[in-house]
Amino acid sequence: MVEAFSQELFERLKVRFPNLGRSIDVYYGDRSRDAAMDALNGRFIGPGALAFDIGSHVGDRIGSFRRLGAKVIALEPQPDCAAVIREIYSGDDGVVLEEAACGGEPGRLKLHVNSANPTVTSASRNFVEAAEGAQGWEGQSWDREIEVASLTLDQLIAKHGVPDFVKIDVEGFEDTVLSGLSRPLLALSFEFTTIEREVACRCLERLSKLGPYAFDVALGESHELRFGEGHEIDAAGMARYVCELPHEANSGDIYAALRA
Repeated sequence: MVEAFSQELFERLKVRFPNLGRSIDVYYGDRSRDAAMDALNGRFIGPGALAFDIGSHVGDRIGSFRRLGAKVIALEPQPDCAAVIREIYSGDDGVVLEEAACGGEPGRLKLHVNSANPTVTSASRNFVEAAEGAQGWEGQSWDREIEVASLTLDQLIAKHGVPDFVKIDVEGFEDTVLSGLSRPLLALSFEFTTIEREVACRCLERLSKLGPYAFDVALGESHELRFGEGHEIDAAGMARYVCELPHEANSGDIYAALRA
């Protein structure tokens, strides 16, 4: 568990991976943020559950899932981020790292890397183009490309089992990830941005074809659901909600759970 690691480890990682220093500071060590994240994730998983973390970055969601007692299959294609995850969770046999991206078909794909801010590295050229010049995205630069292995959700399920919860955060590539899923899952979340609302709409459409889902949303990094248990909305309602958000809302995570 991450709590077992000393600040010395994180300081060493920040020296070794200076481009990830801000992410390590932001995503580790804030107990109130961890508590809110655990409370939200705890609605979907508990001891003995299986969680997929698609787009793990530096692994803060892994920490939450592990605190809740779940086994985690983490996907992270960026070499530096994967190295940080291996360091933090070394010795934890409840974490399995797949150093790969997730896509609509198996093989390889191209990542557009933001070296100064790796958290917004993306496999979607459309996302990069939408961000360039957009309000709130000033100064972002996708300065290089790398080719990485790509797995589908169906492949991961065949290899690791059916997850109780899947978190998808892949910077505008969420709809492509869901195109590689052919069965309904109990619960999942996917990120959306206000610069590419149509990606969220395609995700909602895809999930509606897979099963009878109910939806809720947490804006930004609030880890607080907007509608609350028993007041979830359908796909059409969520699409309207996302389309009506002000641009300044920037991003959030949509949560989907199969109706009983």
